Amino acid sequence: MTHTTKSLAQLTAFITWLALNLSMVSSANATSLLPLTLEQLSTRAELIFYGRVTENTTTRDEQSGQIATQTTFEVIELIKGEAADRHTIKQIGGQLKETGTTLRIQGVPRYIVGESYVIFLPEKSSLGFSSPLGLYQGSFSVSTIDGEQVVSNGRQLEQEAQARNSSLPLAVKAGNKAQARLGDFIDTIRTYNAR
Repeated sequence: MTHTTKSLAQLTAFITWLALNLSMVSSANATSLLPLTLEQLSTRAELIFYGRVTENTTTRDEQSGQIATQTTFEVIELIKGEAADRHTIKQIGGQLKETGTTLRIQGVPRYIVGESYVIFLPEKSSLGFSSPLGLYQGSFSVSTIDGEQVVSNGRQLEQEAQARNSSLPLAVKAGNKAQARLGDFIDTIRTYNAR
């Protein structure tokens, strides 16, 4: 093989690699999801829990070869399904500390150690991945405001309930319709699953 032919083959291989990677970036940036109601999240989830993040570990996943982040939660309250006192989820994406290589998928939630969340999970994939249902839609952060625990994921919870003519009103905070009281939120989820 001549030097020119070898260079042309290398250039072709590089262009093919670049095109494939750019197409993956484009599709990752084009994530769009149909909105899921709280009732849909509640009844479709295999596992729902209220928990606190204790650890995030990002590695190259052995099964898929992709960058993956494993997040471990201390389960504070099991709402639906079965889980131990600690539960770990594996999601695609994250940043490898050794190389600085980053993979971010729009809509895949990131969790902060020490923070608390209510998580709605489907059954794990065949590769063990288990991002929340509807990605960010199935992840609600828990915070304490004025001594009261509230949940939110940025959606207008009151408007959702009114739009569906829900027979289960969700008590939302008067000053912020995107927040609900944690206890009321969990009770509503359990009621949806008892029907």
